[in-house]
Amino acid sequence: MAECKPCVTLMEERLKLMKVSAAAKVDATFYRSIVGGLRNLVHTRSDITFVAGYVSRFMEDPREDHWTAVKRLLRYIKGTVDQGIVFPKTDESGLQLTMFSDADIAGDID
Repeated sequence: MAECKPCVTLMEERLKLMKVSAAAKVDATFYRSIVGGLRNLVHTRSDITFVAGYVSRFMEDPREDHWTAVKRLLRYIKGTVDQGIVFPKTDESGLQLTMFSDADIAGDID
């Protein structure tokens, strides 16, 4: 993926993946390795949290459509490699961290 074309969105709009898929199987060990790395990257890239969690649901039996979603996420990361969380050093005594999250559990087909 080093020479891939970067993209600006994390995943396709209204993408619904299912555990039971007719798509071809992919190498489960490689899939788990990549998704595990993405789960570690979440600590500094909170923007990928939802998608990394979503694709990790399919680690038991990954299929080609699941792998396509992972590749899309990798392309997004390539295009936004200069982004991350920065905690600047300040003279103020208090640091306030505000974060927002949107969960789509109702959209889970399984």
